[in-house]
Amino acid sequence: MRSSALIAAALLVISLAWGCAINTEEAKYQVISKDNNIEIRDYAPHVVAETVVEGNLEDAGSKAFSRLFDYISGKNRSHDKIAMTAPVSQELSSEKIKMTSPVGQQRIEGGWVVSFTMPASQTIESLPAPDDQRVKLRQVEALRMAAVRYSGTWSEKRYIQYKGELESWIGKRGFRIIGEAVWARYNPPFTPWFLRRNEILIPVNTDSK
Repeated sequence: MRSSALIAAALLVISLAWGCAINTEEAKYQVISKDNNIEIRDYAPHVVAETVVEGNLEDAGSKAFSRLFDYISGKNRSHDKIAMTAPVSQELSSEKIKMTSPVGQQRIEGGWVVSFTMPASQTIESLPAPDDQRVKLRQVEALRMAAVRYSGTWSEKRYIQYKGELESWIGKRGFRIIGEAVWARYNPPFTPWFLRRNEILIPVNTDSK
């Protein structure tokens, strides 16, 4: 009886994780080429909400997540004009913003930049300003990225392993790295480790020298 309950609970967690993966909007990109678990992608321009935190790689995401999640859950300020109706009303409002993926994490001097990609339908002008001054909106221009995909735990050991693998692959093909690596996580924390989609993305120039 106990084992049946545990199996049922595990299946529920898996189904929830699968549902989140299916229903969550992802950052838009086009695959240019593929080599096993590595791809060259062209990302469309998009907006991110980001915040800077200190700490090691594994702790930084946890510190930043609640700050960014609060923003998309309604801790923001908006002065939207409302179309003419009866009656006419106008007020400061808190808006909920749709969750997207991935959650990005990138090293900077003295810490990490952690970001949420905003929905493709939103622009930096249409998004409400964050209440928390530690959260910033930023326009990201079109980028070509090399990406390696892997499953498993969110550990620094695996981050270093796959980042090294991707850098080696880029070097062997004569491409040029033009920016810092981004650690991308697509699933909520309750997703079983074997179902998680994780990626390392590195901006590259693939033009011939």
